[in-house]
Amino acid sequence: MKVYHGSYTKIVEIDLSKCEKHKDFGQGFYVTKNKKHAEEWAERIGNRNHSTGIVTEFEFGKYLYLENDFSSLHFSDYSEQWLDFVVANRSNKTDVAVHNYDFVEGPIADDKISRRIYDYLDGIISKSDFLNELKYHEPTHQICLCTVKSLQLISTPSRKTISTIETIVEYVILQLIEDTKITEEDAINIFYNSTTFTQLAEENTLLYKKTGQEIYELLKQEIATNN
Repeated sequence: MKVYHGSYTKIVEIDLSKCEKHKDFGQGFYVTKNKKHAEEWAERIGNRNHSTGIVTEFEFGKYLYLENDFSSLHFSDYSEQWLDFVVANRSNKTDVAVHNYDFVEGPIADDKISRRIYDYLDGIISKSDFLNELKYHEPTHQICLCTVKSLQLISTPSRKTISTIETIVEYVILQLIEDTKITEEDAINIFYNSTTFTQLAEENTLLYKKTGQEIYELLKQEIATNN
């Protein structure tokens, strides 16, 4: 999955220690799959730093690693759990993180929502009324990479081979789901336990230079042979 980071400068190396604290999901490197939002943020932060702002593109390896390799939290939409989590992170006045997740994914508390969060904390609006307002808010998206370990999931410009492999893996898994009507978890397990995946992950086989469809055909041949 392609994700974007808006900043006043191009990101070459990610240093989590330089990331701001007390943001929506805590201190970390934030990216979004919404390029428009990244461009808007780049323009804003660029203006603050007297630059034009730059959007850096990355590949987020959703399918490159097994889910249980990382500790993660996912919010599919605005919810009470999301609100409580954001409030806990934003109101944290210590240097100790509120959570120990490797990465967190969910909606953004943009400027409008941020103002309403303060209204909620000041007792101007109730939690139920605030949550009802959120139902009508424009969908947003962000991923916070909170730990050094989580940086394995994001491909920087110097990791083109990993980015290519991840793209192939995503294609094969989605194709397997579509053709066999199995769950995403089952598709991941089938592919990750295959010889095809093992060979694809080994750079010296050069299988990453093949197309996703070619790798999928190899997987289908392997499955047919084993059955």
